[in-house]
Amino acid sequence: MLRELSVQNLALIEDARIDLREGYCAWTGETGAGKSLLLTALGLVLGGKASSDLVRQGKDEARAAAVFEIADPTLRGELETILGGPIDEDTLILTRRVSSQGRSTSHANGLPVAVATLKALGDRLIDIHGQHETRALLDPNRQRALLDAFGEVEPSLQSYREARETHAALLTRRHRLLRDSRERERERALLVFERDELTALDPQAGESEELAREANRLANAEAVRSAASEGFELLYESDRSAQGLLEKVARKLGPLADSVPEFAEVSADLTRLADEAREVAYALRRFGQEWEDDPGRLEEAETRLADYRRLATRFHCQPDDLVTRRLEIESRLGAIDADQTDLEALDAPLASAWEEGRRRAAVLTTSRKKTAKAFGKAVQSHLKGLSLDQARISVEVESDPLGDDPSAFSAPEEGVDRVEIVFAPNPGEAPRALRKIASGGEMSRVMLAVKTALAKADRVPTLVFDEVDTGVGGRLGAALGRKLAELARHHQVICVTHLPQMASYASHQWIIRKRTDRGRTRTTITPLEETERVDEIAAMLRGDSAAEGTRQEALSMLMEARSIY
Repeated sequence: MLRELSVQNLALIEDARIDLREGYCAWTGETGAGKSLLLTALGLVLGGKASSDLVRQGKDEARAAAVFEIADPTLRGELETILGGPIDEDTLILTRRVSSQGRSTSHANGLPVAVATLKALGDRLIDIHGQHETRALLDPNRQRALLDAFGEVEPSLQSYREARETHAALLTRRHRLLRDSRERERERALLVFERDELTALDPQAGESEELAREANRLANAEAVRSAASEGFELLYESDRSAQGLLEKVARKLGPLADSVPEFAEVSADLTRLADEAREVAYALRRFGQEWEDDPGRLEEAETRLADYRRLATRFHCQPDDLVTRRLEIESRLGAIDADQTDLEALDAPLASAWEEGRRRAAVLTTSRKKTAKAFGKAVQSHLKGLSLDQARISVEVESDPLGDDPSAFSAPEEGVDRVEIVFAPNPGEAPRALRKIASGGEMSRVMLAVKTALAKADRVPTLVFDEVDTGVGGRLGAALGRKLAELARHHQVICVTHLPQMASYASHQWIIRKRTDRGRTRTTITPLEETERVDEIAAMLRGDSAAEGTRQEALSMLMEARSIY
């Protein structure tokens, strides 16, 4: 439940703090005193839109904070899931600050959170009903949600949603495959062309480098033979060959070894070098004689090497990377063929999922129709206490078949049923859709009857009603007050009202006043004791000039309300 609401520097509210209680809480006061500002502050805490216009003139920021007491373990678990952490001491404090520049910050138990988190928390903590929410009751989708909340429809609805999600996933995949099929065909044609080129080349790892070396050798055959021949001549065959010169020097130094012992070693080294020069010369001669031209092999190597380079340029890679590129193309072609196979293979599971969805939709429809009868009777029973004894209300469920084509569209998320609350306010009138005939006063009462019927099923702990008394007179106000008091047996109820009849049934009452001090206007909210309530309700009946007789009337109203609740 909402334990405390505090507001600072929000429009007319300079500093206000409300300690709330269980049961039915009424906020009363003259028009324009600032009752709606308290609800605005509460809306901010619950993730409502922030604006710099809300900040009190001359102040840097507005602040609103709400303290919630979390007693229900299930609700606590849901809130902790949203927050991603534990709630200490069964207390949740939500805070919202709005700067004069329009920027806002949000906190939950002192930790910064996103506005979306506040909204998610608020959906589970407070249900606010104003004129807009009453009009929302006219929406068939809202009526369907209320019907589902009343009965044991959730298991059937969840089962249907699971089947729907299975079909929707298959349908989405099918649409994607169909959408991409033309592009896949274009891609496949290009990949097949590229694959065929690579298949014709049949690249091998390391082959391009080996071809380059081989082509270079073949292209330089004449230069190789010439170099070998010249080397043989210089080393051995010419008149002043290296081998001859080495031998000549060795012969001259040899006889002098007796005189210069070192020459013996030098002569031996020169003789050895001369022998080696002769061997090298013979090797060059053989190499030159054996090296032959092979123009055919040279052309073949250069042609294949050119193919390597051409395809490497096309695929923007190195020649040796063509082997990897070929494997990638084969892999992509396999994936494209698999997509086509998948598309054809989707027909059977898609049809099966559609049929399962239709079956579960039928189960959901049966569950809703059964619940609709009980829901209509429950709401009807509560209308009697709202001065609508002669009115008749029921809930109708009609279905739109899904059809036989599983590929046409995805099934509706909430099922195939259209729910309509039909209403006949007076005897002798045919029931018609509530949205077509109900007046403002009737709508307020029907909404209260619906909320009362849902009281035990509705797990939101706090209900807030704003201006539900619009278009309602004193007699009906008493009926609405009794119904709010009945709702307060299961929820904390906060009601902003102008009707003393509604306020008299409240367990607790606060008065909201607008005061001017030193040229500044501010709003205050004050809890009322029982004796003060008599004065306030008397003022609501007759204004500030209420006489003693009016006070007695107010006292009687309070006593009558106490005798009933």
